[in-house]
Amino acid sequence: MTHGATTENRRARTTTEGGQDGPAPRKRRRGRIVLASLLVLLLAVGGTAYWLYSGIDGNIKGVDINKAIGDDRPEKLPTSGQNVLILGSDSRAGANADLHTGHVSGARSDTALVLHIPQGRKKAVAVSIPRDTLVTRPKCTKADGSTAASAKRVMFNSIYSQVGPACVVKTVEQISGVRMDHYVEVDFAGFKGLVDAIGGVTVTVGQDIHDSSSGLDLAKGTHKLNGTQSLEFVRTRHGIGDGSDLGRIGLQQQFMIALLAEIQKQDLLGSPVKAYKIADKLTAALTTDSELASLTKLAEFGRSLNGVNPSTMETIMLPVAYDKVDPNRVVAAQPQASTLWKAIRTGSDIPDSAKKSPATGG
Repeated sequence: MTHGATTENRRARTTTEGGQDGPAPRKRRRGRIVLASLLVLLLAVGGTAYWLYSGIDGNIKGVDINKAIGDDRPEKLPTSGQNVLILGSDSRAGANADLHTGHVSGARSDTALVLHIPQGRKKAVAVSIPRDTLVTRPKCTKADGSTAASAKRVMFNSIYSQVGPACVVKTVEQISGVRMDHYVEVDFAGFKGLVDAIGGVTVTVGQDIHDSSSGLDLAKGTHKLNGTQSLEFVRTRHGIGDGSDLGRIGLQQQFMIALLAEIQKQDLLGSPVKAYKIADKLTAALTTDSELASLTKLAEFGRSLNGVNPSTMETIMLPVAYDKVDPNRVVAAQPQASTLWKAIRTGSDIPDSAKKSPATGG
C-alpha cells in the first residue's frame, strides 16, 4: 500500500512466488487475496442473512462503469467465468488522513486484484497487478464528462487519481483482453474498521520491525494487531528485507492468511450482531459498479459464490520485468503475461511458466 509521494520514487521491486524455495510459495499464493477472499466470505454470510443488513444498504457507493466505458471493451466469452476488479484505495482525505498515508492530495489505487471465478465457481484465482507497472492508458471519459487522451508509460496506480475508477477498469481490460464483470473498491479506513470489528488479527514476526514511514513498531514475537497496527503492518517496507516497495508483500501475505484464519474462527452466522457490525464496516468502505451497488445485489452475487472456498484460492502476481529505461518501474513480462491472460479468457489451466516473474525484488 502506498504511503506518500516518496514511495513512488523508490525502487519497485517485488518478491514473487518463483523466488522462494520450500513451502513458502504455497502460503504466498494463498496470502495475496486480501479483499478478494474477505469479500467472498462476507458476501456468503450476507447471502444467507442479507435481510439483517437492510439498514446499511445506503452505505454502498456505485459507479456506472458500463456507461463510462461504453462499447470499447473486450468481448465477454462464454468460457471466461466471472471476473472482478478489486481495488484498495488510499484517499488522503477524511479518516484516512490519520493513517500514515502520506501527504499527497487525492487518492491512489494501492492494491489491484483481478479475481477470476471460473465456470462452475469452485476455485478462484486472483491476479495482482503491481502498482508501479508501466502501462498504456487508453482514451477514457472522466466523471465530469471530459476526455483524457491515451498515454504511454503511465504508472498503473496513478490512473485512479488522474482519471477515475472506470479508466482503471478500461486499462485492465485493454492490457488483459479480459472483460471485467464487476468492480469493487475498498479504502484504507474501511480496512482498519473491519479489523477492529473482528477483534484484531494475531501475527508472529521473526525479527524486530521499526518503520517510521508506516508507523509500525513491533518486537520479535507474537502480537494481536488492531486496525491501525494492521494497516501499518501491511504497509511496512523500510523495516524488513531490502527495503523495496514490493518487498513488503511477504508481510501482506502473512497478514492475509492470519486475517482469513481469524474470520473463519468466528461464528458469524451464529452471531447476527457481530455479522451486522462487520457488514456495516465493510459496506461503508465499499464502492462498486452500479450493478452491485445494493445489499440485495451483493447478496445475490455472494450466494452465487457459495461454492468458492477462500482458503483454496490461488493468487498470482502479474509477471513483470524491470523497465530498461527506469529500473524503479516494472513492465509486463512477455510472453508470460500474455499466456496468463489468455488462460483466464479461455477458462484454461494457467501454465506454471506464466506464473513466474523475472522481477524478483532482490
